[in-house]
Amino acid sequence: MTDQTWDRTWNPLLRAQLDHHWTSQLRERLDGLTDDEYFWEPVPDCWNVRPRGAPGSAPVRAGSGTMTIDFAMPEPSPPPFTTISWRLGHVIVGVLAMRNAAHFGRAATDYQSFAYAPTAAEALAQLDAEYASWQAGVAALGEEGLAHRCGAAEGPYAERPLAELVLHINREVIHHLSEVCLLRDLYLHTPGRGN
Repeated sequence: MTDQTWDRTWNPLLRAQLDHHWTSQLRERLDGLTDDEYFWEPVPDCWNVRPRGAPGSAPVRAGSGTMTIDFAMPEPSPPPFTTISWRLGHVIVGVLAMRNAAHFGRAATDYQSFAYAPTAAEALAQLDAEYASWQAGVAALGEEGLAHRCGAAEGPYAERPLAELVLHINREVIHHLSEVCLLRDLYLHTPGRGN
C-alpha cells in the first residue's frame, strides 16, 4: 500500500475507531439502564441531573426543561463525583450535541438550553441520536474536510484541524461511557441496589 492510498483512508479509520468501541464495548452495556441507576448517587454531594428546583450541592443548575444538570465555573478542585445521568448529559450535550451544532448543522445548543432527559430511556435515545449525527457528520467531511480548521466554536483549538477534534471526541466518548459502564457494575454489586 502506498502513502497516497493511506492519505485517502483516514476518515473511515477515525470513524471505525469510535464505532468499534461503540458497537463492541459501550452501547450494548447501556441497554436496560434503569431510572434508579440513571439518578443513583453513590456518594454524598454528587453532581446529577435533577428535577428543576430539587436540592443539590452544585452552585449552578442548567437546562431548559423540567430537568437541570449540576455544574460550576470554574470546576471545583477536586471535581465532585458525577452520576450516570450527569456523565450521559455531558457526553450528549458537551461532547456531541454542541459539536454537531458547531460543525454539522444541528440546531444550536449548550448546557443552559438543552432539555435533559427525565428518564434513562430518553437519555439513551438522545445519546443514540447525537452519536449517529456525529458519525454521519464526520463521514460527510471526507478526507479534505478533516484538514479544515475547527473554527471559533472550538475556542483555543480554533486553528487546529478537524481531524484533531475527531480524535478528541473519540477519546471523550470512550472515556466517559466506560465510566458509565463501571458505575453500572458498581450499582449491580452494591447491597440493596442491583443485587
